[in-house]
Amino acid sequence: MNALVSRTIFTNISSSSSVKIFAIPLKTYRAMALNSQDKQVMEDQVREQQCKEACDFNSPQRVSEDIIPHILNLYGSCATAHDFKIYAPNATFEDPLMRAHGVKQIKSAFYSIPKVFSESKIVEYNIKENVISPSQREILIDNKQHYKFMGKGIDMISLIKLYVEGGKVVRHEDWWDKKPLWNRDTVKVPLVGRIMEITRRGSMLTTHTFMRFGKDPTPAGGNSASS
Repeated sequence: MNALVSRTIFTNISSSSSVKIFAIPLKTYRAMALNSQDKQVMEDQVREQQCKEACDFNSPQRVSEDIIPHILNLYGSCATAHDFKIYAPNATFEDPLMRAHGVKQIKSAFYSIPKVFSESKIVEYNIKENVISPSQREILIDNKQHYKFMGKGIDMISLIKLYVEGGKVVRHEDWWDKKPLWNRDTVKVPLVGRIMEITRRGSMLTTHTFMRFGKDPTPAGGNSASS
């Protein structure tokens, strides 16, 4: 009986249906079983970690939830210095009229809106957030903007594209009528695109000077808080 207990019998049936019997020591069999179990545990742990990472990647925190309220303030002519903290120091902003580099120029671009329009706001919008990497996002805002100029209402369809890195906007583009901005890469004649880029830069620099180089407006009953 002890001999039977101390050995495990493996059979191998050949094509001639004869049976060959092999005896393996119980100690060896146990070691093989433990190795197999350890391997299975490791595979299960790896599979679990991969599933967790996939879930974290596919269900990220929506960065747009923190950024959109500030964007609405910018386009609604009610921006404060705090609203521009969503931008990285070297961020850019571009629409068909201006091309701004740096936060101060971006401030000038948006602080100038109430100087031209008596009313401005985003009245409708839909948001799509694309995950590029754990720290990078592309936020697309399909929107309708309303302006009032000399008593006349103006409605415009737009696509706002925000490129975010580390929670900060590094590039902000506003495509009027959802059409790509004209530049050397998007027009058939690169020279024409280059001229459009220079024109937008010139317009931005003029506006920047007029808006006192991005100086924050003075709050009612307080001093300016330029940053």
